[in-house]
Amino acid sequence: MVMIKNVIKIQNGEIMVFDEYGEQIPEYQGHCDGVRESILRDAPPDAVFSHWFGDDAEPRIISREEW
Repeated sequence: MVMIKNVIKIQNGEIMVFDEYGEQIPEYQGHCDGVRESILRDAPPDAVFSHWFGDDAEPRIISREEW
């Protein structure tokens, strides 16, 4: 089973999800409204949640609750 390691929400509401090897996990990617619940259900406690908005050079790590 592929494990969610990093979840990044970008400014337009799209979600990028990566496993522990840095590979994208297509089944969890899409607009936040369509994938949010499955990500929150399936992500392990040590998964990293981030926002990457505007011209930021890197994503900003946030809490799972804030995400």
